[in-house]
Amino acid sequence: MGDYSRINLDELENVAAKHGITDQEARFPREPLGLGTSALAHLRVKAGARQPFAHKHQDAEEVHVILSGGGRLKLDDEIIEVGPRDVIRVGPEVTRAFEAGPDGLEYVVFSERHEGDAEVVQDFWDGED
Repeated sequence: MGDYSRINLDELENVAAKHGITDQEARFPREPLGLGTSALAHLRVKAGARQPFAHKHQDAEEVHVILSGGGRLKLDDEIIEVGPRDVIRVGPEVTRAFEAGPDGLEYVVFSERHEGDAEVVQDFWDGED
């Protein structure tokens, strides 16, 4: 038998709820899958909600794949519309956060794992309509 692992994302703990965040779900299958240098996240943002904080990295480039729904992605001072099957590469130093449209937003993020690399940015959406 080959070297592989399998999980169902819905069976993982919703880490957002663990931290009192009610307008999104966040699941991280790295440990259950036994990932080494790769990182993966699965997120769902409720209709009309904005992520409560943004983040950026020192080293980790991310690839975001929109699975369903749509909305907006704020990248530093630029805002772009996103929808199903869009793939967005985000460089490490770019601050990023999503806002879901009326149908909500579901996406996955792929990156290389860099322990302690993320920096949280509060009040990122302040002043935006």
